[in-house]
Formats: sequence, C-alpha cells, structure tokens
Amino acid sequence: MFTKIRDDFGETSEEERKIEQLRTIEQERRTCDEYVQEFKKVTRRSGYEGRPLIEEFKRGLNRSIRRKLVETEKPPTTIGEWQEKVVRLDRNQRQSRIEERMLGRNMVCPGGNAQPRGEGSYGGRGGQIT
Repeated sequence: MFTKIRDDFGETSEEERKIEQLRTIEQERRTCDEYVQEFKKVTRRSGYEGRPLIEEFKRGLNRSIRRKLVETEKPPTTIGEWQEKVVRLDRNQRQSRIEERMLGRNMVCPGGNAQPRGEGSYGGRGGQIT
C-alpha cells in the first residue's frame, strides 16, 4: 500500500517512512530486547507518541508475550513500562525453556545432584535411590 502511494505521489518524507516502518515492524523470531531496540530506532521522528505508540508496539509483539502482559493484574500503561516488562518476560520465558529442557533430560535427586534418567532411578533395592 505504501509503495503504491509513493509511486503515485512521489517520494515520502522521513516522518512518513518512519510511520510506514512503525506500522509494519514485528517481533517475529527476534527476542523482545531486539524488537524493542528496533522499535525505538524506528520510533524516532515518526511523530507517534502516547497511546497510538503503545498500540503499534503491542501490535508487533508475538501474541503469547502480548497476551501475558495484557492479562496481568496491572498491565503496563506507558511505552517505557511495556518495553521493560516485555524484555523481562521474554528473558524469563527463554530461561524457563532452557531449564525445562535440561530438567527433561535430567532427574534431580536428593542433595541436588542431577543424573541422567535411567541412572540412579528408584527401584531395584526396596525403592531406594540406587
């Protein structure tokens, strides 16, 4: 759409280019930290601020992250809060996935020792850890 407008009416201003980028930017496979940095860069000189800026930011987020923040007891209300909270949430989710993968391969035994499943499992000698 923006390409057609540019073709029909000529070159656009820097502000118009920034608005075009802002309306099309999406997180996709990037971390929220990467998305926030790109969003901040595109936001400069776009003319957007306040609620419209927050809405564009939310639109570009991956659904799962956006949904978790919207469903919180006290959702963010400023662009700064949104950016800070999505980065924190994304980091926590990524760390949780790493830990789940590690725990899925390992069994934590009393004393905090992790052993691969199948070794040191229950059974064999009266149900004690072997």
